[in-house]
Amino acid sequence: MLTPFVHVVRPRYAEVDAQRVVFNAHWLTYFDDATTRFYEALGFDPKTAFFDRPVFDVMVVRAVLEWRGPASFDDEVRIEVATEHLGNKSFSLSFRASVEGRPACAATVTYVSVVPGTHESTPVPPALREALERARRAPGADGEAGPSA
Repeated sequence: MLTPFVHVVRPRYAEVDAQRVVFNAHWLTYFDDATTRFYEALGFDPKTAFFDRPVFDVMVVRAVLEWRGPASFDDEVRIEVATEHLGNKSFSLSFRASVEGRPACAATVTYVSVVPGTHESTPVPPALREALERARRAPGADGEAGPSA
């Protein structure tokens, strides 16, 4: 992917803890929302692809988060999403969140491809595989190592 995909969130008051930073559990929600928009940018309309006429389905099998710095109420949090790894039945996406250019949180989330409506693993569908391949992060693209999967 020539230009990295970026999704922006602004933490709400209820998502910030007593330390005045985004509470850790909310990062996975932000990354899940970024994933939905990432699929949309790859050409998969979320309503159609997941509900009306399921094209593919995935389940999270592993998530690794690394806190890198503060993000607080109403900050503009930029989340960069890219394909980190692409296997036969699974793939990993990397997430790099920042506030004003400062790293805030990084993650790698691994998904297994499943037959829509089941928990049965299946190879990543060709259309999704091609889209994820286009969105693959070049090793060392930004000089910062993310969490490993």
